[in-house]
Amino acid sequence: MHAPSWIRQHLAALRALLVLTVLLGVLYPLAVFAAGRLPGLSDRADGSLVERNGRVVGSSLIGQPFTDRDGAPLRQYFQSRPSNAGDGYDPTSTGASNLGPEDVVDTLPDPSLTAAGREDGNARKSLLTQVCERSRDAGALEGVDGRRPYCTPGGTGAVLAVFGERAADGSVPRPVRVVSLNEQQGVVKAPFVAAYRGVRVELARYGEDYAEGLVVPVKGGAPDEPAVPADAVTASGSGLDPHISRAYADLQAARVAKARGVPVEQVEQAIGDAEAGRALGFMGEPAVNVLELNLALDEAHPYRG
Repeated sequence: MHAPSWIRQHLAALRALLVLTVLLGVLYPLAVFAAGRLPGLSDRADGSLVERNGRVVGSSLIGQPFTDRDGAPLRQYFQSRPSNAGDGYDPTSTGASNLGPEDVVDTLPDPSLTAAGREDGNARKSLLTQVCERSRDAGALEGVDGRRPYCTPGGTGAVLAVFGERAADGSVPRPVRVVSLNEQQGVVKAPFVAAYRGVRVELARYGEDYAEGLVVPVKGGAPDEPAVPADAVTASGSGLDPHISRAYADLQAARVAKARGVPVEQVEQAIGDAEAGRALGFMGEPAVNVLELNLALDEAHPYRG
């Protein structure tokens, strides 16, 4: 005698549940755990934690900030690459900004909120402005020219909205109005350029719609090869990159040497010792692990400030 079809269906579902529970809920986690205990992998599975004097000071695989409680860079330490993971270097919120090269226009903050000392949650800085701001700040910290193409001296994206009749190619040969989109009236005194094709440039006003204007980035007079390297102004795809380029490390060497009171040659030597080669010998570029470099300097040349 055969059982009713609905009972057979329920029994089949129960068997599938039990099999998948054993496979995916028991055997698979155990296999992953066992793989993580293999020689050469156990350290990474545990987070590649770095200890000094019995205290965990970071991870060799996850970047971290080297700043004071107010977020200002500590001059005796090499600074890490920027991070967009959560509030910065958060392994539970790993990710990039997902902003592309065409993201050049800011969403301006409400002046009534900023005047009251409050943050406008709807305001947003474009990728271009983030890059410009970071380059300006890095240049000031390292004592070099922080200017970049398509950036204003104030550290925002140098972008205009040009109004007028469009030509066949989409350009506006005879503008009737020009607005500096990322410079807000009441925040800056004057636009980064006074006129564009004979038309006076205006500052942007909060709440105005400039969507009909042609967006025109202005390259400006910054050098084509900026003094501040690209990895100093852009976040990595994971937001957790613990490495910086050799160029960015070399840029910081003079500041760190001065703060620690040692010859810059000794700091350069420490950079070379902390430099890692290309992945698998051919992928990417040589890089410097920031945490390992800073720890090596703390041991060899302690900060006396």
